[in-house]
Amino acid sequence: MKNKVCFAKMGNYFPAFKTALKSLDAEIINIPITKRTIELGSKYSPEAACIPFKYNLGNFIEGLDAGANIIIQAGGGCRFGYYGEVQKEILKNLGYNFKFIKFVNSYNIFKLAKELQKINPEVSRIKILHNLFLGYTIVKAIDKLEDYVRKNIGFEKETGILEKSFKKFLLDIEKASNLVQIKKLEKRYFDDLKKVELDKPKDLIKVVIVGELYVCMESFSNFDIEKSLAKKGVEVHRHCTVSSILKDVFFKESVRKKFQRLAKPYLKNHIGAHGTESVGSVNRAIKEGFDGAIHIKPFACMPEVNAMTMLQKISNDYKFPIIYFSFDSQTSKTGVETRLEAFYDLLVMKKKKYV
Repeated sequence: MKNKVCFAKMGNYFPAFKTALKSLDAEIINIPITKRTIELGSKYSPEAACIPFKYNLGNFIEGLDAGANIIIQAGGGCRFGYYGEVQKEILKNLGYNFKFIKFVNSYNIFKLAKELQKINPEVSRIKILHNLFLGYTIVKAIDKLEDYVRKNIGFEKETGILEKSFKKFLLDIEKASNLVQIKKLEKRYFDDLKKVELDKPKDLIKVVIVGELYVCMESFSNFDIEKSLAKKGVEVHRHCTVSSILKDVFFKESVRKKFQRLAKPYLKNHIGAHGTESVGSVNRAIKEGFDGAIHIKPFACMPEVNAMTMLQKISNDYKFPIIYFSFDSQTSKTGVETRLEAFYDLLVMKKKKYV
């Protein structure tokens, strides 16, 4: 019987993850996140578990129902590093039979290949490493193009062109089988994106989004807050991507020191997960002339709760607008949109020197 693999969906990275696992000769199951995903995850999760836990558990249930017999989960940095064992027991108690492979952020690339080889021992580790490299190359390409779209989608002369091109890129890059094809597609589509006519004002509003990695990168979990903001004519920036996370995993000390420097004098020590990055990114954004920041996190995310105290101090010291959103399974989309609209109005008034 051919192995069927599922993993938690996050952002637009399925083509990269599928390529990274291609050498295993297993079917990779892709089920989009829907309202049913969070309903399933919430139903079977501990009430106090954070929203990424619930979305991931819902993904796993849907994947297993679609025939998956292997689950791959990555985690670490905060209590999420312990969630795999809890999720495994919940799924076992629900009657599912599967193999559970978990990676944490202390793994190096060779240990990762060794663990993946357990799925198909007949595949050489060299081949697995090769596909992991191709997957990483696709991750960087996705982040590069998505960053351009994020910053410019609010200024298209003809609405929808950037997003349409980016979605086509995701479909094509999933079919790429070697490095040359990946690079050619990256260049072709990036050139196409840059050809789209934009109408950017000189005094545009720039906002940085910071916070916990899952709700930053999975648009369904944050009600597509980036696009909502961009449609108002805002240039949206976000540092937290899978590329940045992989740098953090494999070059932890240098990345951590970088953001601790950026977070000074507000933080002297690392506060866990991406909390230090949130403080450092906002501190840097102020120096680079940004107009505001949006901080998003799962409800009760401790590293980001710790970061909020320092972010509020930065906001007070520099009169820099920051709005905070916490997400759980009960969060109202209407409430988020209403608060986002009010925040945008504040930024406009501040830009025009009314406040």
